[in-house]
Amino acid sequence: MAAPHLKHTFANIHALRGGKPELGDLALSDYHLVFRFPPESLTAADPNLKKSVKQVWFAFHIISQCTLRPTPPSSGVPSSIRIRFRDFTYVSFNFADDKEAREAFEFIKTRTCKLGSVEKLLAFSYRPPSNSPESKINGWDLYDVRAEFRRQGISEKSRDLGWRISTINKDYSFSPTYPALLIVPSKISDATLKYAASYRSRQRIPVLTYRHPVNNCTITRCSQPLPGISFKRNIQDESLVSACFSASTEFAGGASPDMPVESPPPSTVDLMIESENTDASMSDIQNAEDELTVGGTILYDEKTGKRLIYGAQQQNLIVDARPVINSYAMQAIGYGTENMEHYKFAKKEYLNIDNIHVMRESLEKVISAIKDADVSPFPPNKELLAKSKWLKHISGILSGSALIAQRVGIQHSNVLIHCSDGWDRTGQLSALSQLMLDPYYRTLEGFIVLVEKDWLSFGHMFHLRSGHLSHEDWFTVDGDALAGTAVKPGENDGRADHFENAIAGAKRFWSKKTASGKEAVTDADGTPIETGVEPAVAENMATRPKDISPVFHQFLDATYQLLRQHPTRFEFNERFLRRLHYHVYSCQYGTFLFNNERQRHEARLHERTRSVWAYFLSRRSEFTNEQYDATVDDHVRGRERIIFPRCDDVRWWHQLFNRTDDEMNGDLNALAATAERVAAYQQASSSSELSGPVDAGTPDANSNPSSSRAPSRTSVSPTRSPQPPGLAATAAGGSVLAGVESAHEVLTPGTRSPAPLNQNAAAGDPTSTFAALQERISGLSLGKAMFGGGIGGSTGRSSIGGTGSDSGRNSQNELVEQEMRSMD
Repeated sequence: MAAPHLKHTFANIHALRGGKPELGDLALSDYHLVFRFPPESLTAADPNLKKSVKQVWFAFHIISQCTLRPTPPSSGVPSSIRIRFRDFTYVSFNFADDKEAREAFEFIKTRTCKLGSVEKLLAFSYRPPSNSPESKINGWDLYDVRAEFRRQGISEKSRDLGWRISTINKDYSFSPTYPALLIVPSKISDATLKYAASYRSRQRIPVLTYRHPVNNCTITRCSQPLPGISFKRNIQDESLVSACFSASTEFAGGASPDMPVESPPPSTVDLMIESENTDASMSDIQNAEDELTVGGTILYDEKTGKRLIYGAQQQNLIVDARPVINSYAMQAIGYGTENMEHYKFAKKEYLNIDNIHVMRESLEKVISAIKDADVSPFPPNKELLAKSKWLKHISGILSGSALIAQRVGIQHSNVLIHCSDGWDRTGQLSALSQLMLDPYYRTLEGFIVLVEKDWLSFGHMFHLRSGHLSHEDWFTVDGDALAGTAVKPGENDGRADHFENAIAGAKRFWSKKTASGKEAVTDADGTPIETGVEPAVAENMATRPKDISPVFHQFLDATYQLLRQHPTRFEFNERFLRRLHYHVYSCQYGTFLFNNERQRHEARLHERTRSVWAYFLSRRSEFTNEQYDATVDDHVRGRERIIFPRCDDVRWWHQLFNRTDDEMNGDLNALAATAERVAAYQQASSSSELSGPVDAGTPDANSNPSSSRAPSRTSVSPTRSPQPPGLAATAAGGSVLAGVESAHEVLTPGTRSPAPLNQNAAAGDPTSTFAALQERISGLSLGKAMFGGGIGGSTGRSSIGGTGSDSGRNSQNELVEQEMRSMD
């Protein structure tokens, strides 16, 4: 990036990260904070130091918490600014001059949360250097909706596979948060779509997002229906859902003749996983598939003796991502879930994935566990990490996505996904299940297409969930510092003279009032800084802390888990995911600005901003996975088309949190190693027993073709590793399935068994205080590089947004209120 136009420079500032100070100069521009070290005062005296000068850039827009800690000049302790960034970088800057600290704080605040308009973000000013590789790539042209669905076999010129491209939303008047082009069943007219739209929240009707190239089975997505307390129904919606589920059978016949070569060859294996065993873990499913593809076994039903045909037992599925009680509670205000009496062609399953508020609170607890790494080299607080339940949530999302991938890719069934409005949990499940099903999406270009299609095009509210215009609550002045506290390891706390400090603090209140009654920002000499009239922020663009949630962050985290578990199946590497997370918040590119396709179109982002994909594609070598194997062969273990997660093998994404693997995952890795040793011992013991006399009750191997029958769950299931604290057994070992409802069960309520309404309790005992302290002391990593290539620490004082409480989770009113807030 070109050198910034500097507005202010502060000399000889101490920056702290990981408890290690570094002396340098701090420069502020309109969009960046730039720290240069060694400082000019040293390089001027020693010309040899100029060769070692380094710069670290911090974008203002990724600040999630900035705290000024002023101290009286008489205390002899420097004032400081502590900053937590969205990429979990934590830095403190110590100022010898208290007025300079205040001036820098106010400048950063003005350039961050007082912009008033999206068009004042960095993306509208950024241009890559001329003649650079990035400047020669137009990332906006990478995703073409018609080209992507042509790859899936659907276009106006190809043969009819049961789907067509509708332009009913070409001007975004039909559904403002949906894409302009919608893929709908061929036999459903636009007139029917208009009637069906009134029955779905925000007119987000069921539309296609993925078609399997082999079996023509599909993943469709939508928002929740609107039955309300009167249990209203809509014939057109029922016909639309029925048509989505019947297209695969009416127009079956495999891939389109014009399927591009970049789509890897599909699987042709015969395999069927018993539909009633929906609670089985994805590890079992993967092992069963592996056993078949490698060994060529023919499967037979144990009861009837008939051969099991891959996909013959099709069972279409409506997936409601919400907890059961949340779905039914929404009926009180006119929303709700499908009455399966009117959708008899499918079953419905609830995945018990919590809403945006629970996820935000979970991340806040993670931040609390790693919050002091700017001033301390201590490892994270393991108890707080466990209490966050973050890994449980990631495991649950993966498990639900794997259930969908299993139904489509293994059982040849169709799946319709929704949550409340269909742009948060629905996006996670839809994108992750496609990532498991299709190797194309595991390439660099394919993953970009997946993000464009299922996140940007389908209206995930990046602006609302990310808070790009920041919020004044994120900028605070720590009054406790008036007593003399400073952020500098080894310093005396300076609280000897409270009265003197209080008087000095009062004199230091140098912000002057303007005629309008607003505070004027001044420099160190008291001269007002021209900031202009603070612009009003459009209501729909203003940052609302309680609407911020790490939804897309969780998708990237879940993708990281798949990449870690299947390191040869992804073309991109971990750093690609980490940098993508950074640029969601950096506002350097226009890709993630605004909330939906319509708003981006109206803002003409294609013309006025650059696309983040040009940044990645111009640096392909930096983001390419060296272990990637593009070969797809379903008869070779490790090269199968479909991949599934091991939900009991979820780990902290330690690189994202700027920590080492041992700091974040030491306990989990130790548990896994123990489990492997136990499994090896059990296997050895089992082999020893088998070599002994045959038990009288053991049937003769030749008495029936049991060796060709479908393997039981226990026969292919690996030994489970002990569950770590904070990772619930249901989320770690199997599906997050919370309830199943079919037409038969609705008509015969006596056969229904109550499903658990909530599974949020953490499992495992917390680490004792003494043990945790002992572990932190022994795990100190002193002498880390502060701004080098090594893994550093992280910190932050308060949460990204508002707080909530779990105490009222059993209250229907609070559930409704939470779900309503998540639908904004």
